[in-house]
Amino acid sequence: MSDMVLEVDGIHTFIGQFHILEGVNVAVRQGEITVLLGRNGAGKTTTLRSVMGLANVRTGDIRFYGKSIRQMPAYRIAQLGIGYVPEHRAIFRDLSVAENLKIAERSPGDLARRQDFIYSIFPDLERLRHLGGGQLSGGQQQMLSVARALVPENRLLLIDEPSEGLAPVIIEQMMRAIRELSARMTILLVEQNFRMASELADRFVIIEEGQSVFSGPMSDLVGNDELINRYLGAA
Repeated sequence: MSDMVLEVDGIHTFIGQFHILEGVNVAVRQGEITVLLGRNGAGKTTTLRSVMGLANVRTGDIRFYGKSIRQMPAYRIAQLGIGYVPEHRAIFRDLSVAENLKIAERSPGDLARRQDFIYSIFPDLERLRHLGGGQLSGGQQQMLSVARALVPENRLLLIDEPSEGLAPVIIEQMMRAIRELSARMTILLVEQNFRMASELADRFVIIEEGQSVFSGPMSDLVGNDELINRYLGAA
């Protein structure tokens, strides 16, 4: 049996008339953390949105456990067990933490079944569960954004820029949380913070100008200053 959870195979994605992805390949294996790396505007977020059925993929294929999902609507893709944490902390600011989690249910009773697990990953959220989303700090909002994707029983989690705008101490908390999650599910991550990415990920894919240009074990990239400087702009 193949250990491949997600295969993105040569996709070309358009936003309006703009050709954003021009041949992206990503392979995500069971139980691993794979990170998409690249400069701003390279196409990393569009790759995640393509997987979720939120962008117009015209050619190529996307397979989840060997089954093509490219032409499925986003709600069906989510129902298969793919959770998505978009950038910019997509929470409901006027609802409490508990209410934010409740409306993330895919089936009745999801939260009751999963809340002990969620609060074990993010203990701050249990303490703050009656507080409004808009009253949380940026780091707590990011935790809630990730926690919402844990309410249904997902097998693959897509997380876009979890460290963006966070203080170093909160980044460390987020890294610990993602490590704990990786013991329970497979993760595809977009992350600009190279130190965080290199410490978390098993494998990497570099995207440059809408194309995947390098991929492999993260251990091959760490210490390769030439590749890091060429495509990521920072050692």
